[in-house]
Amino acid sequence: MPPFDVSLAFLLASIILALAPGPDNIFVLTQSALYGWKQGLSVTIGLCTGLLAHTTLVACGVAALILASPLLFTILKTIGAFYLLYLAWGALRAGKAAPAVPAENTSPSLGSSHGSSLSLPQLYRRGIIMNITNPKVSIFFLAFLPQFTRPGHGPVIGQILWLGLLFILSTILIFGGIAVLAGNLGTKLQQSQRMQRGLNWTAAAIFAGLALHLLLSQAGG
Repeated sequence: MPPFDVSLAFLLASIILALAPGPDNIFVLTQSALYGWKQGLSVTIGLCTGLLAHTTLVACGVAALILASPLLFTILKTIGAFYLLYLAWGALRAGKAAPAVPAENTSPSLGSSHGSSLSLPQLYRRGIIMNITNPKVSIFFLAFLPQFTRPGHGPVIGQILWLGLLFILSTILIFGGIAVLAGNLGTKLQQSQRMQRGLNWTAAAIFAGLALHLLLSQAGG
């Protein structure tokens, strides 16, 4: 296991990376704003479960195979992009389904944190799928985690797994904060039907943009 100073340096670097705008924290932000902070936390835990899988892939050497196989990389990113497009379509459908009457006289629509038809387990699975189908995460881990390993600090596999857990800890802390803030803001915005539709359309545009970015991504980029 890496010594305390190496672990602390890695944790601080991971927190900084988690704060930088990226597909995962943007995903948490939009889901929290649409459905509520508890749902955002569920998505966060799902993403972290995906990170655990990516950590295992790096430790076992599978991530290196993904990097070496353009076909496998393309298949994974295409699946991820189409899933994001599916989420974009769902957000648009939620916007169309919102009734054009005063909010206080209606039950919340799909975009509401209280009326969502998506359960916490469903949002948890959504986070897993979002993360697992992005091969860039495995490749990032393949480049990032080994930089903090040393031959004298024990088995490399054990060091990789420990660093992966620290990265997951930083993700929970930062993404959890994003979920709470965005969820509370989204609840206030959803008191207006116009704002609620705007949230749905914004989420759809973000999902579509993330899908396009993933489709255009290269293994080495």
